Amino acid sequence: MDTNDAIREVIALIQPEVRKNEVKLRIDLDPALPPVQGNRVLLQQVLLNLLINAIEAMAAIDRVDRNLQIISRRLEPSMVLVAVRDSGPGLGKHSFEDISEAFFTTKPNGMGMGLSISRSIVENHGGRLWAEPNSDRGATFQFTLPLNDEA
Repeated sequence: MDTNDAIREVIALIQPEVRKNEVKLRIDLDPALPPVQGNRVLLQQVLLNLLINAIEAMAAIDRVDRNLQIISRRLEPSMVLVAVRDSGPGLGKHSFEDISEAFFTTKPNGMGMGLSISRSIVENHGGRLWAEPNSDRGATFQFTLPLNDEA
C-alpha cells in the first residue's frame, strides 16, 4: 500500500475537525516513500485515532498554539515511520505503556480502547507504536511499518 496516499485520505476525512477546532495542520510526507505491507483500512484507523486524540488533547490550549504535524519517512533499511506531532499538554505523568493499556483513559467520556487497539493493529503488521514527549510542548505518537517485500 502507498502510505502517503492512505495518509492523504485520512487528512481529507479529518479536515472538518481540524477547521472546527482551529488547528494548524502541517503535512510533511516523504515523496519517495516505498510501499508497505498492510491492510489500508486498519492502518488508516490507527492514523485517524492518533489524529483525533491529538486534536482533542489540544482543545484545552489557546487556539493560536494548536499545531498538528503529520510526518512520513523511510527508516533504513526496511521500515517506514509515520508520526503525529501535536502541541497539546503532552503525556504528563503517564508513560506510553500506561496510556496504551486497554481501558486506560484521560478523557471524561473515553473508553480507553483507541490506543490499545491501534497498538495491536501496528504490532500485527510487524511494526511498533510508541509516544515521546516533544522538547517544547506536546507529544509525538509514531509507528513503524515494514516495507513491502517488493520495494
